[in-house]
Amino acid sequence: MYMYLPIALTSVNALLVMGLGLAVGLLSGLFGVGGGFLMTPLLMMIGIPPTIAAATDANQIVAASASGTFSHWRLGNVDFKMGLYLLIGGFVGGATGVQVIKILRATGGADFMIKITYVVMLGLVGSFMFVESLNAMRKTKKVQAAAIPAAAPKQKQGGFFASLPMQTYFEKSGVTHSALVPLFLGTFVGVLAAIMGVGGGFLMVPVMIYMLRMPMHVVVGTSLFQILFTCIEVTYLQAYSNHTVDFVLAILLLVGSVFGAQIGTKLGKKLHGEQLKILLSIIVLAVTVKIVMELMMEPAILLSYAGGH
Repeated sequence: MYMYLPIALTSVNALLVMGLGLAVGLLSGLFGVGGGFLMTPLLMMIGIPPTIAAATDANQIVAASASGTFSHWRLGNVDFKMGLYLLIGGFVGGATGVQVIKILRATGGADFMIKITYVVMLGLVGSFMFVESLNAMRKTKKVQAAAIPAAAPKQKQGGFFASLPMQTYFEKSGVTHSALVPLFLGTFVGVLAAIMGVGGGFLMVPVMIYMLRMPMHVVVGTSLFQILFTCIEVTYLQAYSNHTVDFVLAILLLVGSVFGAQIGTKLGKKLHGEQLKILLSIIVLAVTVKIVMELMMEPAILLSYAGGH
């Protein structure tokens, strides 16, 4: 069953698109990520232009993260205080990122910029999470009997973070940080949300774990809360400023992602924190390799179309 997409100017198999939404929604509930880091490349693979794939996916993430946030809220896994600081920064960053895309589209460099940003950010985050998760799992096996529970966070970050003003205690996460830290991180992720069409969860989750020292179960729920409102803003600005949101495509993705997020939340309760981290890192690295291969193949494909060698 094929449907025509008026903004993307192409036809797609509706069942295939809904299946992609289901799979990415499952990742949203399982890992606390919006799924954009996976969905945008998948949409590009089936012929959707990168700028439209990125902008439309932000719309799909709204539904997946709303469904996941509600499920984690019922489990008590959302730190609303931390999420609010991240959200304020995310709004500023999202507005900035939309303007960056507008400038790049005018110069013709938007599609290439999106792909290169994916390769760099996914490669760095995926590699870091994979190595850290392996090390953590090895240490757990060696000192399992006497180990401090993995969910127990550090109460206060030392060094540079401790010297910053506006030190604030976040009760749900059990950590103390300067309010400036989540504000800055939220801004950075908001920029990426607009450029890459992602909620930023694939970056925010490791940041919350390794920099903010939040427990894994709270990280997932809080990340989805922040992603939800950041992507609402990005979707509106992309549709208003750049006219790159294909709502027919977005609706097809929404149908699958809402159900997938509920399934992912239930599966997440059965896995340990380190298992979740290493699974996410493997998926991130796999997507990175696929995008790199596409970038390397494109020149040859273009030459073959032109009759070159």
